[in-house]
Amino acid sequence: MGRKRKYSLRSVWNGLLYVVKTGCQWRMLLKEFPNWQLVYYYYRKWVEAEIFDMLLDSLRSKVWVSQGQKARATLGIMDTQSVRWGNNRSLMSYDGNKKVKGIKRHIVVDKNGFLLAIMVTVAHIQDSKAVVWLMRILQDSFASIQTVLADGGYQGDIIETVKLKFGYFLKVVMRKDSNKTSFKTIHKR
Repeated sequence: MGRKRKYSLRSVWNGLLYVVKTGCQWRMLLKEFPNWQLVYYYYRKWVEAEIFDMLLDSLRSKVWVSQGQKARATLGIMDTQSVRWGNNRSLMSYDGNKKVKGIKRHIVVDKNGFLLAIMVTVAHIQDSKAVVWLMRILQDSFASIQTVLADGGYQGDIIETVKLKFGYFLKVVMRKDSNKTSFKTIHKR
């Protein structure tokens, strides 16, 4: 029989949530929580055991089922966002298309908007070049995905490459009107 815990796992969890919510440094954790070394120890232990991934996957499945959907996602929606980035010169790059100096976030979400895969690159990487890396991340986590919707940045040979390498049907959904001055949602995306 092991030794009795001085702090409950609930208090450790609450300490971890406090760090996440406030963004404070580990050493700045309030005294009402267990000491920061203990909270950090459990955090590292849970990360290595992929507890957070399993928890997120379980929660996502429960929400999908409660909404009358399948327990596993079969559709993904892919897009990128160029973002200004701080002072880290090693990540500085320029996205000439969007006129942004910084980084680019590549994401895949399900039809409810839940994040399925994410990847960060320097801003000058074109969408069609990063899609293979992003699909590899998606395949490791969500083998149930069959179709991925994308915008016009993913046209060309990449559609066939994604089909051959990963078995995903990459469908490009384009805007129908030529008025690009105003924002309009596209039904499929």
